[in-house]
Amino acid sequence: MSAESVVQAAVLAKLRAVTGLNGVYAGPPVRATPPFAELGELIAIDWGAKDRAGRELRVLVTLRDAGETPGRLAALTASVGAAIETLPRDLTGWRVASVLLVRSRSWGTSPGQWSASLDYRIRMMEAL
Repeated sequence: MSAESVVQAAVLAKLRAVTGLNGVYAGPPVRATPPFAELGELIAIDWGAKDRAGRELRVLVTLRDAGETPGRLAALTASVGAAIETLPRDLTGWRVASVLLVRSRSWGTSPGQWSASLDYRIRMMEAL
């Protein structure tokens, strides 16, 4: 399996285990009830060595919520970050070397509508 598909499946599983989300989607949903999470594009860069394949993946997760304040979204953002940072180190055919938060941001999209994004860098090598 490709590094991208393995990481996507692992991240989706971790997100689906986060309490408080009404849904987790592999891309923008057609209909969803806030709060929910969507897994954005995965960007892959070669991170290999002479003897085996490696990938550096950028994973973007966006959270959306509705409410008077962004308090619930802030708590969910922390839970989602903690979940991603506990990805298993051994995935099908791959070994995760590191999981690092590159940046996060939160913003109001309109009155009562809140969004947050988490951008992670995951480096992995093909398992021997």
